[in-house]
Amino acid sequence: MNINIRVATQQDCPRLLELIHELALYEKAPEEVTVTLAEFEDAGFGSNPVWNAFVVENDQLIIGFALYYTRYSTWKGCRLYLEDFIVTESYRGKGIGKLLFERVMKEAKDKNFNGMNWQVLDWNEPAINFYKKYDAQLEAEWLNGSFSKEQISKV
Repeated sequence: MNINIRVATQQDCPRLLELIHELALYEKAPEEVTVTLAEFEDAGFGSNPVWNAFVVENDQLIIGFALYYTRYSTWKGCRLYLEDFIVTESYRGKGIGKLLFERVMKEAKDKNFNGMNWQVLDWNEPAINFYKKYDAQLEAEWLNGSFSKEQISKV
């Protein structure tokens, strides 16, 4: 394998969206992906970008990515929030996820963040076991709240 990790570019967005759909299917929620390619590109590369990402390639084919942004905690300060982290199924178990995850951790360190957060589904044992190798704290007491665009528009 010829593995390369680099910063994502706008030209990567169609492939990243394919991987987002793969992740949503794995997480049993394919219908939840409603972002368009144009919205995704604008959010990452428009006039007010809100996310960054690293891609991992094998011979110039993107086989995974880690998308993150800055989160601010009134208790902890600036933290890196890892929104999506995926290596396509045929490349899992080869140490690629470890390289990508550690690149994200290095980014948090380089930017002097006070920590790093992410979510993992409670049934996703392979991911939970992966994070436990890093001695990650996995919290069970917090519930996630959300509103859809339609719900917000009713205010």
